[in-house]
Parts: sequence; structure tokens; C-alpha cells
Amino acid sequence: MLFSAIVWDPSKGIDLGFFMIRYYSMMYLVAFVLGWYIMKKFFKNENISEEKLDPLFIYAVLGTLIGARLGHVFFYQTELLWEDPLSVFLPFSFKNGFEFTGFQGLASHGAAIGIITAMYFYSKKHLKKNILFILDRIVIPVAIGGVFIRIGNFINSEIIGKPTNSDYGVIFKQLGETFPRHPAQLYEAGCYIIVFIILWFTYWKTDKKEKTGFIFGLFLVMLWTVRLLIEVVKEAQVVGRDAWALNTGQLLSIPFILLGLYFILRPKKTTPIEK
Repeated sequence: MLFSAIVWDPSKGIDLGFFMIRYYSMMYLVAFVLGWYIMKKFFKNENISEEKLDPLFIYAVLGTLIGARLGHVFFYQTELLWEDPLSVFLPFSFKNGFEFTGFQGLASHGAAIGIITAMYFYSKKHLKKNILFILDRIVIPVAIGGVFIRIGNFINSEIIGKPTNSDYGVIFKQLGETFPRHPAQLYEAGCYIIVFIILWFTYWKTDKKEKTGFIFGLFLVMLWTVRLLIEVVKEAQVVGRDAWALNTGQLLSIPFILLGLYFILRPKKTTPIEK
């Protein structure tokens, strides 16, 4: 008997009869709302009008969700483009008849690209500042938001870890399993808390926010290094790629880490904070 293993079999949401409020969706909501309040604190500290917060929220939500969805399709499930193209943008499957599925695939690498793209347009239209100014700040709530997304993945028993081959771990009963696995989602969530604390300290207690792109670069290096390492105990998310020296998540993380090192190590460029 696996006395030390945790049997994990939660419901996926609150069933209202006519509609289910999924915990995973609630985690996204918490992440976005918390991010809004954090950015409000930054804007107040730097005397930026709160009127610019509402469009920032919209750009961030759209950039995250569209980027995450397209990232999943292009990086992990390309066959959807020709097998069921409407399901790429709609929460329905049309492959074997009409079925409501929700968006079952969201990739963090795609979300990162989506947020960067959205911040470019936001900065150009609303903030009138270098894109790195807003990226240096928005990555801080993004880091803590990642904690809640991974908790949502844990609730859904998805992005699971490899078998522990011991009496310790989590038995994901929803998957019909009887052996413990690494709770990789929780490992990642815990690391993201540390990333958030370091970024928060860097913004409030050092002058590094005056070096344009430094906090953004620090975020990229820390977060994607976490991803690179945690992937070691994750099951491959694409069938047939589990034999690769590095899986898809790790390969996609390396360019982000290199980009982050560039912004950390490049010569200092300051962005004056408006008073």
C-alpha cells in the first residue's frame, strides 16, 4: 500500500446544473484581477494615470489567451489546423460531430509571445513609452499569475509529472491511475512564487527598474530556467517526443533564457520615471 501517496480526485468545478464554473477558469480570473491590482500599485508609484489601466487589462487578457491558444496549437497540436480548424478559436470540437470542449490547450510559451506582442501595441497607442518600460513591470504580476495557472493545471490533473517509482507522490485518480507521480504543477507553482518575490524585491528595493529591460530580462532567465528544470520530471506533452534529449517545453525555453541574458548584460540604458 502506498501510505505516503496522496490520492487526488477533486471535482473540476462548481456545478450549477445549467452551467459549471470550472476551477481552472477561476484561477485565470484570480491571476488577471491580482495582476490589475499590482499594476495599479506600480502606476500609482510612478504617477501614471489610472485611466491607462483598463486598456492594459484588456490587452493583457487578449494577448495571454490568444497567444496561449495559438502557442498550444503550433507547438503541441499542429494537426488541429487541418483536422478541426474551427476548434482552434472556438471552444467546440467539430471533428466527430458537435461537442462543447472548452479550450483544452493553452501553452505558456505562446502566452509569453502573446503578452509581449500585446504590450508593444499597448505601449505604442496608450502609454507612449518604450515597450520595455511596461514589460519591466508587467512581468511581476505575470510571475504570480503563473502560480494560479499551475494550481489550475493540478486541479485538472493535467501537465502531470513522471512516476516517482516510490511510495511518495500524487495518484491522479481522474486519470485512472494507481501509482504516484511527481506533482510537477506544484513544483512549478512553488518556484514561481520565488520568482515573484525576487522580482518584487528588485523593483521596490533596488534601482534596477531604471535600467530599461533589466527586470524583464531577469524574469525571462528565472522563469524559463525553472521551466527548463521542471520539465525533467514532466511527462512529454507530445506523443513521440519523450525520447528527445530535450522535450518541446525545454527547447522553447532556451531562446527566452538567452533573450533574458541579453537584457540583463547589455549596457545600461535608463528610462526616466515621470513625476
